[in-house]
Amino acid sequence: MTENERSFRIGPPVHEKGPLVYGDYDQVELDAAYDQAMYAPFRDQIVRRFTAASEAAIERLGAPERHRYGSTSFEYIDIFRAKQAKAPIFVFVHGGSWKTSPALRFAYIAEMLVAAGVHCALVEFAGVETVRGRLLTLAEQLRGAIEWLYDHAMGFGGDADRLVLGGHSSGGHLAGTLLTTDWPSFGRPKDLIKGAVLCSGMYDLFPVSLSKRSAFVAFDDETLEALSPIRHIDRITAPITLAYGTEETPEFQRQARDFAAALRAGGKVAELAVGIGYNHFDIMESLGSPFGILGRAVMQHCRPG
Repeated sequence: MTENERSFRIGPPVHEKGPLVYGDYDQVELDAAYDQAMYAPFRDQIVRRFTAASEAAIERLGAPERHRYGSTSFEYIDIFRAKQAKAPIFVFVHGGSWKTSPALRFAYIAEMLVAAGVHCALVEFAGVETVRGRLLTLAEQLRGAIEWLYDHAMGFGGDADRLVLGGHSSGGHLAGTLLTTDWPSFGRPKDLIKGAVLCSGMYDLFPVSLSKRSAFVAFDDETLEALSPIRHIDRITAPITLAYGTEETPEFQRQARDFAAALRAGGKVAELAVGIGYNHFDIMESLGSPFGILGRAVMQHCRPG
């Protein structure tokens, strides 16, 4: 097989089927099912588009306000402010395999939001590689970011009672953990988060723990229990839109469908938005347009009233 043929192959590499590890997957197949690049050969090209679009958006909007919400250098929020007073706040948690990745790479989503009268808050946090693989630390930092936004909303013209959450990929997973947070135990209202759009996330960490991601994430029992949103449906109060693309890995598609089904079975409000022809990366471009599958969902959650 030539280099070009490898580059354009979709799915796991050709191999002899091994022992089953999870469901009908052997180890090679499960590893591929949690490696988005195996199903999106043009990932790097798409990420370059994100970067270029974000640079252009910052040039038009101006640099965001940067606020520290924690004690480490990783813990800050970049806020693109809408002109309207007491505007809704859309909080975005970026993906990147839980690793260090610049939140401003997704600044392009701010232009649509600001134009619609919505503040856009891009949250930065530690990469899992900087905290010895401990996902609980990332979840704790993000909880602190939400608390900061809720407590300081008035200071930047935001409405603390209209806080909407978004996340993509590993950011979709972390955003899901925020939806299952016991907010009253931290002195905040149970329904602190009023809505959410989670795209291409993971909501049950058990199969993920069996994949090659365990090489850089410490998937202990505490983490699997605390940070698998599907195990804490009862804590969720916000209506949720779950999205994925039909060209994503089979596991990322299944995770969204199963979580949506579990939410509905638990009496929660959940919509499943399927992006026909989108892969794990290019579906994020639809968050920059009010007519895109993600942009439309965000605007619905952020609408007045």
